Amino acid sequence: MTTGVRRRMGVEERRQQLIGVALELFSRRSPDDVSIDEIASAAGISRPLVYHYFPGKLSLYEAALKRASEDLAGRFAEPHEGPLGARLLRVMRRFFDFVDEHGPGFSALMRGGPAVGSTTTNALIDSVRQAAYEQILSHLQVVDPPARLELIIRSWISLAESTALIWLDGRRIPRAELEVQLVQDFAALAAVGAAYDEELTALLRRVFAAERLDDPFGDLAGRLIALASG
Repeated sequence: MTTGVRRRMGVEERRQQLIGVALELFSRRSPDDVSIDEIASAAGISRPLVYHYFPGKLSLYEAALKRASEDLAGRFAEPHEGPLGARLLRVMRRFFDFVDEHGPGFSALMRGGPAVGSTTTNALIDSVRQAAYEQILSHLQVVDPPARLELIIRSWISLAESTALIWLDGRRIPRAELEVQLVQDFAALAAVGAAYDEELTALLRRVFAAERLDDPFGDLAGRLIALASG
């Protein structure tokens, strides 16, 4: 008869395991409601051993947040192929996949969890927003954006965050509809900005020229025409 022996983990391997366990628990409940004891139990180690790898819950939360933020930032990466509306829709689907998978943790992060006020936490959140901003600029093929375009993109990123938080509270609107709506919100914000900016108008004409009627931007145009003529 062979007796199983628990394999000892190296320092970095154990740290990564604890981060993974914390993320799993944070995906089901707010980090405020998850104790170090629960993390230790889920990882199969003692509470003191958790503190051997992380000084406290805040440092573990920040490490878990770093991994999650890298995951979320990566979801904004999208090949530069096809109409912009279709690309943004794929991005929004991956964004809401993340929100779905990490609901309580995402909500706690954006509304204020145990790491509120932490310089590290704020920097990680900002890094995700900056990654999203830079991805949108790259899709628009703009290197030095005018002030109005920067305002539009950053406002849209904030809108996506707030929409996701509201959706998590009750999920009263079908997720797929919100994903399309957010893409169309980008087009609407850009169109309003273009009404006051000739450079932005030229940019949007180039972008919209590649759109199809069955893509989110084309669909929005059809709905607005129907609304105006109704």
